Amino acid sequence: MKRSLSLLIFTVLSLPLISAVGWELSIPLTTTARRSLRVREGSPFKIAIFADLHFGEDSWSDWGPRQDANSVNVMSTVLDAETPDFVVYLGDVVTANNIAIHNASLFWDKAISPTRDRNIPWTSLFGNHDDASFVWPLDWFSSSGIPPILCTSVSNSSSSGDDDDDEDGCGFRGTTRVELIQEELKAANALSYSTSGPKELWPSVSNYVIPVESSDDSKPAVALMYFLDSGGGSYPEVISNAQVEWFKTKSNTLNPDLSIPELIFWHIPSKAYKKVAPWIWITKPCVGSINNEKVAAQEAENGMMRVLENRSSVKAVFVGHNHGLDWCCPYKDKLWLCFARHTGYGGYGNWPRGSRILEITELPFRIKSWIRMEDGTVHSEVNLTCDD
Repeated sequence: MKRSLSLLIFTVLSLPLISAVGWELSIPLTTTARRSLRVREGSPFKIAIFADLHFGEDSWSDWGPRQDANSVNVMSTVLDAETPDFVVYLGDVVTANNIAIHNASLFWDKAISPTRDRNIPWTSLFGNHDDASFVWPLDWFSSSGIPPILCTSVSNSSSSGDDDDDEDGCGFRGTTRVELIQEELKAANALSYSTSGPKELWPSVSNYVIPVESSDDSKPAVALMYFLDSGGGSYPEVISNAQVEWFKTKSNTLNPDLSIPELIFWHIPSKAYKKVAPWIWITKPCVGSINNEKVAAQEAENGMMRVLENRSSVKAVFVGHNHGLDWCCPYKDKLWLCFARHTGYGGYGNWPRGSRILEITELPFRIKSWIRMEDGTVHSEVNLTCDD
């Protein structure tokens, strides 16, 4: 059971170098075993969370590519300062409703590149913008007309076979969740731990578990990380009853005695976040630096929070979506509800960018978190091990 999620083989196919919107998507030729995530003896296991990057916005303008370049700089600064063992892309990696080309994975690949280029393993899950269909800007129908759009003709899995797509490579249907993961894995060189989850949960796709193994092979996993698709974009912003049942079955199988600490990741906050949200100022027991908007919660979660609060092994839930919130607050004195930090220059808001960092210590077990900013400063450190 312990090893069942630790080793998968991905055969990465060689494809021609693809050039689009000024970037190159290079698909490496390799067949590599994906290693299990493991705590190094005597060292903590560190995770960087990149949330709401929103690559691909206004790509036909000068502004859009500048925002994406700025987002790359934020990630690069965080990665070089923190040197994490793992990176979580917490949804809204791209703003697909702004992407006019066939293959939004070209922008997705650019967002992943700072992590991949440093040979750091990562995983990704979906937000409400990642597979949205293109939304035509109204000003394109004014006297200014449609601006020049670079839509290089590409033959790939996400565009082939679509007779209604233009020959010049432009398309306006969006790239599906499954297609985005497939393209990510092709370019991952076995560094991506993203998975198209059980088909019985679709259209919800990014549902899977990743164990963090002990430095001692004879011991159980140090932590279990559960990733769930909170919907949005091509379907409603919900965690379905099927996902809840899947989580119950999976967690009871992997962790029947609740002895392994569990961390939960999804994009859109549950309604429970509204219950713990600070009124104006962030005061103890909450920890954070910005509380500048109301929680924008899921439409439905179908009892997911009840399941989590009844598992003493669940230590924290991490979400993005709200760019103007970065706090962690305890929920019913049982677990923590945390926002990440808006990482990307895409998306709304002008708050300084950064990344939530998690640090897992094996002996004695402890989870700490803090926020690393683009300017190098660190703030909002919090101990997420409630029973300390």
